[in-house]
Amino acid sequence: MSNELLWILFMVLDLSVALVVFKLFKKNGLYALIVANIILCNIQVTKNVELFGLTATLGNILYGSIFFATDILSEVYGKKEAKKGVLLGFVSLILMTVYMQIALQFNPAPSDLVSEHMQAIFGFMPRIAIGSMAAYILSQYHDVWAFHFWKKKTGGKHLWLRNNLSTMVSQAIDSLIFCLIAFLGVYETGIWFEILLTTYIFKFIVAVFDTPFIYIGRRLAKSEIEG
Repeated sequence: MSNELLWILFMVLDLSVALVVFKLFKKNGLYALIVANIILCNIQVTKNVELFGLTATLGNILYGSIFFATDILSEVYGKKEAKKGVLLGFVSLILMTVYMQIALQFNPAPSDLVSEHMQAIFGFMPRIAIGSMAAYILSQYHDVWAFHFWKKKTGGKHLWLRNNLSTMVSQAIDSLIFCLIAFLGVYETGIWFEILLTTYIFKFIVAVFDTPFIYIGRRLAKSEIEG
């Protein structure tokens, strides 16, 4: 199976899972999704792949669906609950980073098979995590603010507009801050710009693609929408 087809199928799967989790567990399910995805996407981002002829990092789908989750929280439960989801993700990322750095300090037993692999992944993690934490908290708070700004401007109409405008601008902020902190100087300049560009492009694609899913999410919780 090609990377491109696998990426598309994974995007459909991840957004579908988000809806199922929301249907079953409501806002608690979205909180759990945010926590799981922020941890997993920061592991996936250490892997570079070729997608549509471009060099890209993994993790963009999982990270994009965090914006999807906070937008549903904003739409259905309001700004306060969306910010709570953002903070849960932020705290989870801090804990994952600190705990894995502690784990790396333990001397492996002679029979150990994974210590070198763990070091290769999580030894690079502090810089990624710092970049991710800075990008995450700034872009997510902007996303929540922008979502409600456009909701007020449109009188609660045009969900697709506030979903896309808030997310696309927020992801541009996120991509720039993250790539500056996590990857500048790590890769050659040309590769760095390509990663920055593809990081945003693929998040942009997820943002556009999640539009019908957010309408389904609103329908699932129609009775709980504010106002």
